[in-house]
Amino acid sequence: MTGVALDATAVYRPQQDSHLLIRAVRESVPVVGRRALDLCSGSGVVAMAVAGLGAASVTGFDICAHAVRYARTRASVAGARVDVRLGSWTQALECAPFDVVACNPPSLPTEPGHGDGAPPGAWGAPSTPWNGGPDGRVILDPLCRVAADMLTAGGTLLLVQSEFADIERSLRQLSDSGLDARVVLSDQVRFGTALAEQARWLERTGRLAVGRRQQTIAVIQADKPA
Repeated sequence: MTGVALDATAVYRPQQDSHLLIRAVRESVPVVGRRALDLCSGSGVVAMAVAGLGAASVTGFDICAHAVRYARTRASVAGARVDVRLGSWTQALECAPFDVVACNPPSLPTEPGHGDGAPPGAWGAPSTPWNGGPDGRVILDPLCRVAADMLTAGGTLLLVQSEFADIERSLRQLSDSGLDARVVLSDQVRFGTALAEQARWLERTGRLAVGRRQQTIAVIQADKPA
C-alpha cells in the first residue's frame, strides 16, 4: 500500500464492531449475486468481506477522502471487486436501491468541543471516524429515516451501533419507516481509546455508571417487505 499511511484519526481500524457486522452479514443475509452497499466504509474491511461472499457488486461510500484512498488501495492489493467512492448517504441514495446495505456509522457520543478541530464531514460533524455528536446520532438519525429508500423490495440493512447512541431509538425509527427491524447480534466489549476518552464526560452526564468500562454493541437487521 505504497503512499497510503494508516492514520487512526482518518481511517477507522477494524475492531469488534466491524467484525460483528461482518459476522451478521455472513449469518443473516443472502449475498451471492446481489447488489451491496457498504456505507461509512472506512478501511473497506466490510466491503471486501461482502465481495468475498459473492456479491454481484459492492459499492462503498465514506465522507473521508483519506479513508477512500486507503480502502481503494487495500481492495486493489487484495484483488477485491469493490468500488469505493467519496460521499455521504445523499450520494448513496443516487445509486440506490441496493439488495444489501451494511453500515458501521460513527455512533460514539462525543463531548461538544472534543475534536472540533477536525474538518467537517458531510453531516456537519467533525469527520473523525467515531464522532456521532453529543448524543451519538448525528448520522444515525438521518440514516434511519432514509434507510428504506436505499433498499430494494426484500432488501436488508445491517447496522451496527453502540448502546450509548440509543439502540431502541434506531429500532423505532427504522420500524416507523416501514422496515422490519430487530437486533440480531450483540456483544459486550471493552472501551477502546476513543470511548475511554469520553468516559468521564459520559459519567458526568449520567449515561455511564462510574467506573464501568464496557459497552454493548449491537447489529440491527432491518428488512424491507418484498
